[in-house]
Amino acid sequence: MAVLSISKKDTSIVGIVRLPASKSLSNRALIIRYLSGKEFPIKNLSEADDTILLKRLLLKVKSSIPSEKEIILDCANAGTVFRFLTALLSMTPGKWLLTGSDRMKERPIGILTDALRKLGAKIDYTEKENYPPLLITGHHLKGSTLEMDASVSSQFISALLMIAPVLPKGLTVNLYGIISSEPYLKMTLGLLKKFRVQSHFIENSIEIKNQAITPENITIEADWSSAAFWYEVAAFSSVANIFLQGLTKESLQGDAILPEIYKHFGVYSTFEQAGTRLTKTEKVVDSFSFDFTNYPDLAQAVIITCAGLNIPGEFTGLESLQIKETDRLSALKTELQKLGYQIHITQNSELRTSNFELRTPNPELKTLPITSTFKIKKPTLINPYNDHRMAMAFAPLALIFGSIQIENPEVVSKSYPGFWEDFRKMGIILKYNSSADKPSQTF
Repeated sequence: MAVLSISKKDTSIVGIVRLPASKSLSNRALIIRYLSGKEFPIKNLSEADDTILLKRLLLKVKSSIPSEKEIILDCANAGTVFRFLTALLSMTPGKWLLTGSDRMKERPIGILTDALRKLGAKIDYTEKENYPPLLITGHHLKGSTLEMDASVSSQFISALLMIAPVLPKGLTVNLYGIISSEPYLKMTLGLLKKFRVQSHFIENSIEIKNQAITPENITIEADWSSAAFWYEVAAFSSVANIFLQGLTKESLQGDAILPEIYKHFGVYSTFEQAGTRLTKTEKVVDSFSFDFTNYPDLAQAVIITCAGLNIPGEFTGLESLQIKETDRLSALKTELQKLGYQIHITQNSELRTSNFELRTPNPELKTLPITSTFKIKKPTLINPYNDHRMAMAFAPLALIFGSIQIENPEVVSKSYPGFWEDFRKMGIILKYNSSADKPSQTF
């Protein structure tokens, strides 16, 4: 079992980070480019595993000759890739067997499948009803008006919005229920607008008429979701001066709300021409509450920040976390309890953090100006459950506990391949152990 030990002798963090490109924008741009039928350049495309996988699968689709033989497309554990391809393949001539990992087969797809069937799609479940794998017989779809439950996953809706311009009659989607991750819908529409696709989002109705997708050169923004872990690091530091290259205030990404959230945790954001600078103040709130309905990818970092700073917190809008790469609610509770935190999850998927159970100060971290510094006899081993955000969200706790261990550290490549190297550049000591009987390697 691969294990990464993370430690730092002090809690001062100073340095420059070149954040990865947004995986969310990159994946959408690849789908839009395919639908345009033109190979226009996409600059600063994400190097995340999911984007590399989508690029490879789209190339396979493009080079395939339609026949009665099923063409297998394995999306591994990439939920966005699976959902976006479900819509795209429904209108692409050929027979496609869309599959994925064991975890992917536990993530429901029925809402998107039902919507596509109403547009005329031919989709069959090959194993369990409403779950992957899918056998898709691609052909021309009709435009229509759909009613969709918006509370489960915005990716279902984004998948439909991206194919809408090339449908003969366009598409109108009327949403009901609480819209989950609405900023991601606006991201999709904003990106389409860059390719001159007009849309109308009024109240709970989105309309896109049949129209051309105009090829345009595009540069992908730095990833605000990945910035969350550096905001965490800043919050746990005694002194912080972290410059996040390329991270801009004006962004299509909803997760650009991070500066507003982290000012409650003593992190100040200064927007400069080349990026965003994080510095530390001592102004920290006594308690914190937040609704993550629109920002699910920030939940782990923010919840762990509250735990690390010993700030009682109440968090809602977490329902979608249960159908991510892992059940993130259960995973958070299990791993934070290993560290002694009190975590409570209600039947309504609300999560509460309360004060740390242990009260032994860590004398090695005297400079930390917060009361939640504790000494653990040995580094706690964190299981990320094959979830990239779990691994990255727990890593900064090494500043609180002096050290921490992460299983399967390679999982971060799903969205942020250079994460550990960026940690090392900040003076954080990383030791990789491939097994108990092999010597460790220091990065």
